[in-house]
Amino acid sequence: MVFHSEYEAVPTVSLPIHDAVLGRAAERGDTPALIDGAGELTLTYGQVDAFHRRVAAGLAEAGVRKGDVVALHSPNTVLFPVAFYAATRAGASVTTVHPLATPEEFAKQLRDSAARWIVTVSPLLDSARAAAELAGGVREILVCDEARDGVRSLQAFLGSTGPVPEIDIDPDEDVAALPYSSGTTGVPKGVMLTHTSIATNLAQLEPVVPMGPGDRILAILPFFHIYGLTALMNAPLRQGATVVVLPRFELDTFLGAIQKHRISGLYVAPPIVLALAKHPAVADYDLSSLEYIVSAAAPLDAALAQACSARLGLPPVLQAYGMTELSPGTHVVPLAAQDPPPGSVGKLLPSTEMRIVSLGDPSKDAAPGEEGEVAIRGPQVMKGYLGRPDATAAMIDADGWVHTGDIGRVDDEGWLYVVDRVKELIKYKGFQVAPAELEALLLTHEGVADAAVIGVTDADGTEIPKAYVVRQAAAPGLTAADVMAHVAARVSPYKKVRDVEFIEAVPRAASGKILRRELRDRDREARDRELPDRELRDRT
Repeated sequence: MVFHSEYEAVPTVSLPIHDAVLGRAAERGDTPALIDGAGELTLTYGQVDAFHRRVAAGLAEAGVRKGDVVALHSPNTVLFPVAFYAATRAGASVTTVHPLATPEEFAKQLRDSAARWIVTVSPLLDSARAAAELAGGVREILVCDEARDGVRSLQAFLGSTGPVPEIDIDPDEDVAALPYSSGTTGVPKGVMLTHTSIATNLAQLEPVVPMGPGDRILAILPFFHIYGLTALMNAPLRQGATVVVLPRFELDTFLGAIQKHRISGLYVAPPIVLALAKHPAVADYDLSSLEYIVSAAAPLDAALAQACSARLGLPPVLQAYGMTELSPGTHVVPLAAQDPPPGSVGKLLPSTEMRIVSLGDPSKDAAPGEEGEVAIRGPQVMKGYLGRPDATAAMIDADGWVHTGDIGRVDDEGWLYVVDRVKELIKYKGFQVAPAELEALLLTHEGVADAAVIGVTDADGTEIPKAYVVRQAAAPGLTAADVMAHVAARVSPYKKVRDVEFIEAVPRAASGKILRRELRDRDREARDRELPDRELRDRT
């Protein structure tokens, strides 16, 4: 069965991304576009429009040409959008790089993307230089902030007298952004997002999550990730909202920015919802300006969402769903929704189709209401993985359906509920156990600050659920037995947590997704260390 959006279809937006986002920037003039939430700098829409054109002219004079790839390696700053739109206006594709990437990781991305230019910030210059040396082929490194050590700053390009580039961009074919997948389930791959796929996704989101002049959005999630790039940069700037930019998440700075700048909308990941629901520091700040919170990038438990909204006196925390390969949005709970069902990630965006594919027989659709793999088709689908046609074909079938690897179900009213990842399911004695369900349950314990669950193999060779738990500071005496008893009292026997390890922090990607691979490596290393002792005990 093919599910269709209940919204009116939107036209495909075949525009370069800088025009799709900043097309009305000049007429918005002195309206604040970007505010440095940790400093004093404010850029108006008129300045963003003028600055990105001057920087584009400077990049062209420096040698950037259509088809080049610019690696943008920076935390969130008010100049990140200027650099991004300047590069695309100069004809380049932008590959966004995690600012904390090691030189080796950075070099791999440079080589894979064939990036010839790096735009970074002064504190990260040494890392960028090391990566460029390892990768080879980089023509020049530039910084967004103050020039140093012979490295030019984009700010110097503001004085460029060269012509603004007039590049013949084919929005349907030319790649605007080249983000790399997180690598949580495999080797990171360059996701080719065309100008049209990103711009059209912005048009699909606009009627469902509208914003505009007067709205203030806090950019706490990283711009280098597709969620931040879309929800916190492209979408609000397209619609005329003001974006308050923070370079990283620090709870007090985050809460202080909401209070100081009277933030109206938050787009966050589940760990931030958890902090808002549970951390005592929240009570020290005036968050009354908030009108809504949207969570995406990882599963959010309904009970946690309700606890957050109840504490802050807000409407229900809304959810959204998508993935990098889908530009990224496919589902959103609309801001105007009245009493949306708890736990749903929303309804299909305009011009988007969905199937729920049977887990037992991928050639068939799941029965109505049954869980299966979510498959998506629409104009926001990526062009493919850079240089990996086999991986592209494995992801997008011959009929254009993207097989997401997520397990979901749809209710009678078209609301989607995402259960977990296909590859993350734990098979305990033939029964399927979803880690996300157990993680949500663990977070209901007042002594648990954070938690993650993976499948591990016990001494009998059986895969069992193992919980990694972060204790609340006020609960230092929490034991493994306490944790297991809490879960056992609330689930079927086959879903019980059967091993617990306490850790300082759950490893997460910048998007908020749990890095289960790191936990599996941790468990494997621990078992390898125990093996000699076991063998010795067996011999004696």
